[in-house]
Parts: sequence; structure tokens; C-alpha cells
Amino acid sequence: MREAERYRKTAETEVKVRVRLDGSGTASVKTGVSFLDHMIRSLAAHSLLDIQVEASGDLKHHVIEDVAICLGEAIREALGKHVGIRRFGYAIVPMDCSLAFAAVDLSNRPYPKINLNLEGRQVEDMLSEDIYHFLETLANALRANIHLWIQYGVNDHHKVEAAFKALALSLRQALSIDTERIGVPSSKGVL
Repeated sequence: MREAERYRKTAETEVKVRVRLDGSGTASVKTGVSFLDHMIRSLAAHSLLDIQVEASGDLKHHVIEDVAICLGEAIREALGKHVGIRRFGYAIVPMDCSLAFAAVDLSNRPYPKINLNLEGRQVEDMLSEDIYHFLETLANALRANIHLWIQYGVNDHHKVEAAFKALALSLRQALSIDTERIGVPSSKGVL
């Protein structure tokens, strides 16, 4: 079964994350940051990952960062040696006024390229810079290429939500088992 759990306790935070890659999209998320909870629930629903998150901490920034670390590490651990996966995923998602593009490579080489074109300093109860930081930290902890951008939009909430949905669909594709593949999806034989 492709599942994993990560626990991280520091002087600033305590975070527990559990993921099941072959899930149904259920989520139980309690971080103390309402918009982050909403985005992780959306990520679960559209990737079909089952995600459980319990987090607390001194500052929102620290909680957001450590949740991203634990989520990325848990997904990476659940992947194991990447045997039989599709590896690549991409999606285009509209949400009202916004259009999001995402591309993912589960390459074991982290590289985030994120451009959400946010105009405000904050979206709901989350600083815009912390949204970027969450996505960049997730890419680094997952050791994945994550390219995510908003083509256009006027509502920052919709931009971010479209981006998370596009990321979710890309992950769903990349994490899926390719029944025609034998071994690791790389000409090198290892990721």
C-alpha cells in the first residue's frame, strides 16, 4: 500500500501528516490557517490522495512551512522508488475569472517555478508570500519539479484555488501507476 506518515516537532511547531496515494480524496485538515486548510482539502479532493493533517505552532508562517515539509516528505516516502509511476503530470484548470496551468515531474530533483500573479498582500487569512512559500517548500520536500502559473484572473482567491486544483490533477496523473511500464520511468534506470 502506498501510504506514509510524517511527524515533525520543533520548538516552533508540531505537525503530523498522513497520506495515502491510492485514496478517494478524503481529507481531515486542522492547521489553524483556514485558507491553507481549504487548499489542502481541495488538493486532496482533486488528486484523490487521502490526506490527514494536524498542525499547531507559534506563527502561521512556521506552521505553513512545516506542513509543506511534512506533506512533501510523506508523498515522497509513499512513492518508494517510483517504480511503475507515470512520473509526469500536467493540467489546465479554469476557475471563474482565473486560468491555471500546472506541470509536475516527480524526478527526485526539486525545482519550483511558481507564478500566481497575486495582486494583494493577503488571501483570506494567509499572506500571499506564504502561499508561494508553501508551494516552493512542497516542491523541495517532495523533490519534484513543480511549474505552476496563472495565465490571468482578477480574484486572488480564485487564482490560488485554480492553481491548487491544477497541481492536484497534475499530481494525480504523475503519481498514477502506468500499467505498461516496467521499472522506474527514467532512461537512467533510477530517479
